[in-house]
Amino acid sequence: MQEYVTDAIVLEKEPLRDFDARYFFFTKRFGKMAGKATSARKITSKLAGHLEPGSVAKVRFVHRSGGNGNGNGAPQIADALKYDKLAASSVSLHFLNTLLPGGEVDAALWNELMGKEFSWLRILRILGWDPEEAGCEGCGKNEVAAFYIPKQEFFCASCALKLDRNELLLLGNAEV
Repeated sequence: MQEYVTDAIVLEKEPLRDFDARYFFFTKRFGKMAGKATSARKITSKLAGHLEPGSVAKVRFVHRSGGNGNGNGAPQIADALKYDKLAASSVSLHFLNTLLPGGEVDAALWNELMGKEFSWLRILRILGWDPEEAGCEGCGKNEVAAFYIPKQEFFCASCALKLDRNELLLLGNAEV
C-alpha cells in the first residue's frame, strides 16, 4: 500500500455506484490524476465539501496494489482539506479535464491556475496551443476567436458558428 499527499485542484467529479464518486484532479506533484471516494455523495460525507470542482485542497491518496481490472487500480481518497477556490467555472474545469493528459506534471500550468484570474489564452499557450500564432482552420484568417476541443483547432468567429457550442472555448472577449 502506498500513501501520498499533494496539493490538488478538483477539476471534475462523477457519480460512481450508489454513493461513491470519482474525482479528477490536477495535482502539483503528479499532474492530472483520478481518485475514488467511498460514500462521498452521502449527506454525512466528510470529504464532499472539500472536493467540489474548483476547490484547491491538500489531498491524501492511498493506493492499494493489485487492481483486478474493474477500476480498483485507481487510488482511494483518504482525506482532503480545502484551502482555496479557483476563479474558474465548472465548464472551464470540465474542458481543462478533457484537454489535460494524465500524469504529466506542469509547474507553469499549476502556477497559472493558482493565479487570481483564469485565462484560456494563457492556459492554451502553456499547453502548447498559442492563439497568437494560430490561424482559423476553416478559412485561414489570423483572427482566432474560439478553440474547438474535439479537434484541438482554432477558428474565427464566423467559422465557429458552424461548430457545437458545447465543445467550444471562446477566447478573450469573443462572441460566437
